[in-house]
Amino acid sequence: MTVDTPPGTHGADPDGDEDIALRRPAPAAESSRASRHWWDRNADEYQDEHGAFLGDDRFTWCPEGLDEAAAQLLGPTADLAGRDVLELGAGAAQCARWLRARGARPVALDISHRQLQHSRRIDLSRDEPPVALVQADAAVLPFADGSFDLACSAYGAVPFSADTGQLMREVHRVLRPGGRWVFSVTHPIRWAFPDEPGAEGLTASASYFDRTPYVEQDESGRANYVEHHRTLGDRVRELVAAGFTLLDLVEPEWPAELTQEWGGWSPLRGRHIPGTAIFVSRRG
Repeated sequence: MTVDTPPGTHGADPDGDEDIALRRPAPAAESSRASRHWWDRNADEYQDEHGAFLGDDRFTWCPEGLDEAAAQLLGPTADLAGRDVLELGAGAAQCARWLRARGARPVALDISHRQLQHSRRIDLSRDEPPVALVQADAAVLPFADGSFDLACSAYGAVPFSADTGQLMREVHRVLRPGGRWVFSVTHPIRWAFPDEPGAEGLTASASYFDRTPYVEQDESGRANYVEHHRTLGDRVRELVAAGFTLLDLVEPEWPAELTQEWGGWSPLRGRHIPGTAIFVSRRG
């Protein structure tokens, strides 16, 4: 799971200067390049900071801690054995490792080579066979039609793609008929609020309907980080246009026992507004 944190500063550019955060257009090629370089540069820090929460083989959908073991959004856990599963934006492949332990045949795809190296590190530390890894852009999947029974993404790939309509069509293409496509993203309503865990994160400061990408760029104007906003309606229309049927839209509530903050996610905000949206769909 690679959790994005929209409208907030993610750090410095490669030269050590502070990035400039703004909203501006960011086409597909620029967005893809920025995501690959940002995650390559920040994968070590990300895994150090969040590795304990993610575990080595935990399938959690979101900072609220909703696990696939309990939610079974991909279908009954007992039915995973023997299934070919594609995980998009896999990071260190924690979700794929959980799937493999239940008899599935996962492939973990990520645009970042450094993130995938962390998957290899975990496998070596556990003395296990490596998870199957592929480095690629999720909007241009390097697989034949009908290669997988299931596809999933826990906060990976979708928010960083400039053309998520194309991404949805690609997932539809590589799935077999009846296959589920389940993905979690920052709840779109969060884009109207500052990305702050405290009380300042509870007052809307932007338009929910502003789809202008969030960009962090250096002084030359080169994007180092890009995220793309879509409304709930946009996501539903993308899925339907690609040939999927929406089965469920899950908005996990913040658990009372969870006191840990994660970026803009916090118990305070979680009690008032949703932080995550999980789309559960099926290929026709």
